[in-house]
Amino acid sequence: MSYAIFQLARAHRAYAAALLRAMDLHPGQELLLMQLFDRDGQTQSELLESVGLDHSTVSKSLRRMQDAGLLVREPAAHDRRVMVVHLTDKGRSMREPIAALWQALEETSVRNLSEQQAESFVDTAYAIAEALASRALPQEESE
Repeated sequence: MSYAIFQLARAHRAYAAALLRAMDLHPGQELLLMQLFDRDGQTQSELLESVGLDHSTVSKSLRRMQDAGLLVREPAAHDRRVMVVHLTDKGRSMREPIAALWQALEETSVRNLSEQQAESFVDTAYAIAEALASRALPQEESE
């Protein structure tokens, strides 16, 4: 089962990356954009927490996205050390293409499944994720 999960994740990630490349995005950048679509003007720390990636990955992604003209980062009025992230018009224009990308990814992913199989898969995937998240790592168990 673990190898099947690995293969699935790898294939899904590769296809998603190909779709993102066609939009001049790197994997993970669409997640940051989606968070900003929901609530523009978040701090880097808020974005970091919402996407669950490490600080250096988010910082590098935001820098690339700023260089691409998708967003701007500016110091917060209340604390100049805190960076607030805002979408540009170009960044806001990515909302529909990203929604279409996710729709295409999902349609391709379930192409060979019945509706019942797709629903069962989602339930199973969440059950596995919950089991893994609630399980302590071996070295933590012995401490």
